[in-house]
Amino acid sequence: MKSKSTSTKKGTPDFQLLILTLLLVGFGVIMVFSSSSSLYFRGDPLYFLKRQLVWVVLGSIVMFTVMNIHYSKFKKWYAPIFIITLLLLLMVATTQRINGAKSWLNIGGLGIQPTELAKISIILYLSALITKKGERLRDFRTGYIPVMVIVGIVAGLIMMQPDLGSCLILVATSGLVVFAGGASLKHILASIMLLVLGLGLVLGTKTLIDSFSPAPEKTVAEQDYKKGRIEAFIDPFEDPKGSGYNIIQSLTALGEGGISGAGIGKSVQKLYYLRYAYTDFIFAVIGEELGFAGTALFLLIYLYFIWRGILIALRCTDPFGTLVGIGVMGWIAIQAFVNMGGVTKTIPLTGVTLPFISYGGSSLLVMMLSMGIMLSISRETNRPAKEEVTKSITTVRQVRADRR
Repeated sequence: MKSKSTSTKKGTPDFQLLILTLLLVGFGVIMVFSSSSSLYFRGDPLYFLKRQLVWVVLGSIVMFTVMNIHYSKFKKWYAPIFIITLLLLLMVATTQRINGAKSWLNIGGLGIQPTELAKISIILYLSALITKKGERLRDFRTGYIPVMVIVGIVAGLIMMQPDLGSCLILVATSGLVVFAGGASLKHILASIMLLVLGLGLVLGTKTLIDSFSPAPEKTVAEQDYKKGRIEAFIDPFEDPKGSGYNIIQSLTALGEGGISGAGIGKSVQKLYYLRYAYTDFIFAVIGEELGFAGTALFLLIYLYFIWRGILIALRCTDPFGTLVGIGVMGWIAIQAFVNMGGVTKTIPLTGVTLPFISYGGSSLLVMMLSMGIMLSISRETNRPAKEEVTKSITTVRQVRADRR
């Protein structure tokens, strides 16, 4: 009975990953306050800080709760979670546009973005599906196609909003999970080629149709906005007060930071020069206030956090846990690259948040839920080692007893 109770005992969560998560969340709270306090939104300089703290508390409760639930439970719950996500994405289509997109649901006075839930839902769904299929995933017709159809449905619903940035992140993360699950590389490369060709065909056809039939004024404005992002990436100074304004101000903030930075709270660009400084462009504020040295340290911590999560995923002996872990950490890494890449003009702007750092309740809540799953996986990876030690001690004691 004693050995049985020991074998079922849960392992300890990975302490490093837990501390790194809380460290990133805490730093995010500081930067949200620093980048938004000058706005006096609705007459309150602490408006965004207060709301972010509410989400931090909710996210922490969710993370610590999920951490104590065995991650394998999500292998049973993935279907209901996925169905709920699809329903929420469909409900978004009936809402009003905010900043040119239908991305938000108002639930209980809080703005919820179902796209964020879709990212973790697709990871859980694909991980469970691939684990069940096993080697059949390499079969194009019965294995690979059904999996990619699921990805296509979710990506299509997100593009209807439209939210190109989140769609690309979801597709890239899905591709990573499918590749890690053992799918044929030639199938994945063929899918990428078809996706690029299909996107080019759709855009080309749409442009041709628009040239013969003028679109409504609102649609034209939205098309100019998307076109402006590409033009701003190529040459932001061609339209410095229009499409290129945000990226110019972002690069200015990064340049003003120098080596040591202006200091926390002393950014100039956040004073109504840099739009969305507390969300999309928070990395630019970090660069201005902390400088190259502080930003480099932040990136090193971020990279170590991602590496630690991937290491936990690879140590897991359960294929489902490994795929979920790789998916979660890959998603965070991809989204961080897309955010920072847009801010630094490495890639075109897409308008996604910097994980754990930017202001945004839905993003933070889902991210912390995901880290709860990661910490649950780490408890499983820590358990076999403890069991092995216990078995070794038991064996030694048994040998000594036999000798007596």
